[in-house]
Amino acid sequence: MNEKIDPWSSKNINNYKHVFKEFGLKEFSDYNISNNYLFRRKIVIAHRDFEKIKQAIDKNKKFIQLTAIASSGNYHLGHKLNIELFLAIKQMGAKCLYGVADIDAYVSRDDKKISSMEQSKKIAVENVCDLLALGLKPEEIYVQSQKENKYYQLTYEVSKKITENMFKAVYGHQDLGKVSAVILQLADILHLQLPEYEGKTPTIVGIGIDQDPHARLTRDVVKRLNYDMEVPSFIYYTMQSGLTEGTKMSSSEKESAIFLNDKKEDIKKKINKAFTGGKVSLDDQKKNGGTPEICKVYEVFKFHNKEDDFLEKTYKRCKQGNLLCGECKQNCILFLTNLLENHQKKAQENKDLAKKIVYG
Repeated sequence: MNEKIDPWSSKNINNYKHVFKEFGLKEFSDYNISNNYLFRRKIVIAHRDFEKIKQAIDKNKKFIQLTAIASSGNYHLGHKLNIELFLAIKQMGAKCLYGVADIDAYVSRDDKKISSMEQSKKIAVENVCDLLALGLKPEEIYVQSQKENKYYQLTYEVSKKITENMFKAVYGHQDLGKVSAVILQLADILHLQLPEYEGKTPTIVGIGIDQDPHARLTRDVVKRLNYDMEVPSFIYYTMQSGLTEGTKMSSSEKESAIFLNDKKEDIKKKINKAFTGGKVSLDDQKKNGGTPEICKVYEVFKFHNKEDDFLEKTYKRCKQGNLLCGECKQNCILFLTNLLENHQKKAQENKDLAKKIVYG
């Protein structure tokens, strides 16, 4: 049975081949375009019209990158993956802008989660702290509520080109809050091609494959607007799973996600409960080895530990039965604790600058 793609769901996608076939994604193959670990490890898996971006890179021509995430909660490792891809594409020569979608977060989330714009802005401050700590420059970050008038004009122009049937065909519903959020997302992706910004320019957007509905709608709507714009290209990465089986890493599944502000105690508790590829008994695992391909702990290393030698050694030791789950989990706890303690220190050092970016 085919899976339905819901950008707001916490459910993981298991059948990528179905997505490729049903929605026309192409498998990514230009892995020599970058030495970044996301490409070396083939975590980047699909694209729409990446050929246009590769051509711009090969001919040393301008291209732009736009990515945005709703400020609906603290960033987790899944968000970090998106930011890592953003930075990798920046290294290819893109002119970059990263959006913190505070209005999107407010209109698309239930009042129990985001009760006011002010709450969304407070979350946005923490998000911007994370972005700065991960290496983005202040001029590469914008907040939706601080955008110029022309951006908001574009949102109305976009809204006029989306019919009820179009929206339902892509998303399967017509939740008014999410309709508003989608309109903002399309404006985020397209506004850099307005004459007031960069004009018609090849554009790349890096997203998890669960966000493809937004990509399809954007590529449809851009052709209907009264502007001369390039149809945006998209590059997709494998979504990081949640720590429990069957989930993607999501803010709504707090016990299954590692957040960038998690403390050592949180990390230890969550990793110790994580689903692994271990066998039922220690004797069986020592004899037959584990299955790192399905292990959520190994996946953390694959997605966030950039040392290829460590990853390869972990994989081989697990398959050979020489690395048991307890030791592997302790390695992961130590790795994440060091990673996040360093990150959190940098994030807090940027608090005043983050407030200025969010509130102006």
